Amino acid sequence: MKRTIINAEGYEIEVRFGGQGGDFVSLTDIARYKTAENPGYVIQNWMRNRNTVRFLGLWEQFHNPVFNYLEFEAIENEAGLNSFVLTPKRWIEATQAIGMVSKQGRYASTLAHQDIAFEFASWISPEFKLYIIKDYQRLKSDENGRLSLGWNLNRELTKINYHIHTDAIKNHLIPENISAKAKSFIYANEADVLNVALFGMTAKMWRELNPDAEGNIRDYASLHQLIVLVNLESMNAELIQLGLTQAERAARLNQMAIRQLQTLEEHNAGKYLE
Repeated sequence: MKRTIINAEGYEIEVRFGGQGGDFVSLTDIARYKTAENPGYVIQNWMRNRNTVRFLGLWEQFHNPVFNYLEFEAIENEAGLNSFVLTPKRWIEATQAIGMVSKQGRYASTLAHQDIAFEFASWISPEFKLYIIKDYQRLKSDENGRLSLGWNLNRELTKINYHIHTDAIKNHLIPENISAKAKSFIYANEADVLNVALFGMTAKMWRELNPDAEGNIRDYASLHQLIVLVNLESMNAELIQLGLTQAERAARLNQMAIRQLQTLEEHNAGKYLE
């Protein structure tokens, strides 16, 4: 997960972007607001609380299909006793929890899903929590702005390349003296060659699966998919001019899309737009 830092009242707090599942925030960094020497003890004291255990269990029930309910019930029954001790490591291993991540070793730390981290911050200090949320919201706003800029840029490049693609179709695939309807069919058919190569379905198939969606399949493409689509349009135009059949072009374009998407994902290409 991509790592960044937010600043709350002078304290640096690690955030790791987790994608659609949510972001993970360092409980260890938040706990340093109480004590810089022993932040782990602060987290353990919070986890000893019966209400905390119930909150963690409820969060896992909402989000975790492999959550171990039996172990959770045993822990919940112990919570509140003077002898009760609960560490992030024990919680994760016993219940198969996914809302926390415990990193061991020299730079040991505990991160938790943003929902859990903000709950912990409330226990630390409601005022400090507000500082955290304020800078976290700024961070997300900046991130969304960068993604939006990158998406729109690639959408415009796709539109520009569209003319290169359609000119190749016009000059090499459309016979003279055919009807406008027949021409439209050829253009749409070639567009679907790219759609199938990249998305695995035609525009019609996507529409049938998403009857209430506005726009078309390309309007819902990811940033990486749009980058690849720009390349596919140029490549298909070249292959058309070389005289390859549609089946040959479709196979090559699909392999190209697979390779390029894998490369972009491995190198997190979106970061270059920051």
